[in-house]
Amino acid sequence: MSIAQADTASPASSRARTTAGDGTSVSVPVSGRDRVYTADQSSNTVTVIDPSTNKTLGTIALGAQRLGAALSPQYTGNVGVHGLAFSRDSTRLAVVSVTSNTVDIIDTATNKVINETDVGRASHEGTFTADGKQFWVADRGRDTVTVVDAVHGGVVTNIKVGAGPSKVVLSPDGKTAYINHISAPEITAVDVRTHNVSYTIKGLGDTFSSDEAISPDGKELWAAHKRAGMTSVIDLEHRKVAAVLKTGPDTNHPNFADTKNGSFAYLTVGGLDQTLVYRRSPGGTPELVTRIQDTGHAPHGLWPSGDGTRMYVGMEKSDAVDVIDTATNKVIDTVGVGQEPQALVYVPNAASAGSAANLGRQGLGNAPRNVSTLLPDGTAGETMRPDNKGRQLEATVRPVSGLDMIQLQARGFEPTTTYRAFAVQKDGSKIPLLSFTTDSAGNAPQVLGFADFTGVSVAVTSEGKATAQTLARMSAAVASMHPGSDSAVKAADLLYCDCC
Repeated sequence: MSIAQADTASPASSRARTTAGDGTSVSVPVSGRDRVYTADQSSNTVTVIDPSTNKTLGTIALGAQRLGAALSPQYTGNVGVHGLAFSRDSTRLAVVSVTSNTVDIIDTATNKVINETDVGRASHEGTFTADGKQFWVADRGRDTVTVVDAVHGGVVTNIKVGAGPSKVVLSPDGKTAYINHISAPEITAVDVRTHNVSYTIKGLGDTFSSDEAISPDGKELWAAHKRAGMTSVIDLEHRKVAAVLKTGPDTNHPNFADTKNGSFAYLTVGGLDQTLVYRRSPGGTPELVTRIQDTGHAPHGLWPSGDGTRMYVGMEKSDAVDVIDTATNKVIDTVGVGQEPQALVYVPNAASAGSAANLGRQGLGNAPRNVSTLLPDGTAGETMRPDNKGRQLEATVRPVSGLDMIQLQARGFEPTTTYRAFAVQKDGSKIPLLSFTTDSAGNAPQVLGFADFTGVSVAVTSEGKATAQTLARMSAAVASMHPGSDSAVKAADLLYCDCC
């Protein structure tokens, strides 16, 4: 296994073929029959985009917006719309809600939910089988993959695959499912027909792997390590880790594209607001071709068009999607979507041209604000630090259910230390917002609070080392969220594991 620090090289050129579904290689020109979907975690919607015009057609509401009705004991909708996958015939979309632990199967022609299934604890991301009859989803809070009947709904079975499975992808031939983990530095391979674990690939760059993708030729699997800022490149032919790339803070989703000039991997790095482009080198170390500066904050899910001429990138802290021209690797358009987009997929031939059946507007038109921040020493927290370290303190404010959701992300603070955040008013006065405690690396990836935010910036002050009681609560919380976790994973490391 090698560690590679990527360097900038010449830009990539035009593309001819790309990935659809779970590894099938196709070339489908962009048309009004195609659709781009985003899973919007705060508005609990799926946004539907027509890529032929780059216009948002509307949203599919799967639940109420966060807070509000979702806190009611009578609430029956979904919470935390997060994961997406589509069947190889483009007729079905699977949506995973990470908080309500549900999978919805949607008819892409009508935008209607066909069936809904309750699945395992902290379900995250999954895949359809090649025939489209089943949907396999990883249960992060358990050691299982839940197999869903995608035609009729309901659980077929549960497959034990090891602690903290995060996502399932399928080999191009449909015979093998690959699962990454948030509690073990390994990839588990499962025989789709027998449901038996075939083998395990160990030695990934970090224990926590948030997302993964398999190359169109089935030779490589890239596993992103969000909290470590790395990406493991796995050689599936020889069943070993070929390279570990230092990709940057909040490394999110990988994806692939084959072109007449070679085969490329695209990778979103949320902490740098960049999408990286690598030239693949199966069995070796990929070369960084270019860095694309996204127009918004925290690029997350991404997917190529059916002909490989575009790459669509969702930005979770800007509620938007960037459209990248893959011939020039430049952003050519930006499209507004629902609140806090996570996974994104591009589905060729999903619906009739011009169709926008059964769509609403929930989550649209409520774009967030990314406000300036002040560190405990009074310096600006929004300054991009050198050496790919990202911003030290980010604050995003978005309207949700009559209140504002205040989302903070801290990097490189003092370890296991408690901080208090304030809304700084125009006159300089401060209103307390919330407190948070950093993990053993000094990070707090996901801090949420709800209030009527009237400030112009956010400032934090240190309250000293976390108390024994606070650390004990952190440990208990992690034990409940990650049963059976690898002993090398410490409670403080996992307390603020954000969803992807």
